[in-house]
Amino acid sequence: MEAKATAKYIRVSPRKARLVIDLIRGKNVREAEAILRFTPNKSAALIAKVLHSAVANAENNLNLVKDDLIVTKAYVDEGASLKRFKPRSHGRADRMLHRTSHITVAVGEREGV
Repeated sequence: MEAKATAKYIRVSPRKARLVIDLIRGKNVREAEAILRFTPNKSAALIAKVLHSAVANAENNLNLVKDDLIVTKAYVDEGASLKRFKPRSHGRADRMLHRTSHITVAVGEREGV
């Protein structure tokens, strides 16, 4: 069985969030929490919240034990970009894209438990 949690429209670039989420995929939940706690990125704190929510879903909805859980799936999809304009020289304007992410984390029981 598998429980998942998703956070949508998070104001962090998907490319930067994927660097952090690759660190926890396939790891034990306790180990993943420790990795995220000591990773100095904005996205690490956001991914930790999603991981915590997925674990809570597993405990409350599926009656699973936290110590037996591993991160089975973890991925970041691109969300909608906020389009803003920045003034440039000679009266021109450049479009700035503030990218957003959809972060999904799924946890499940270890095989052979």
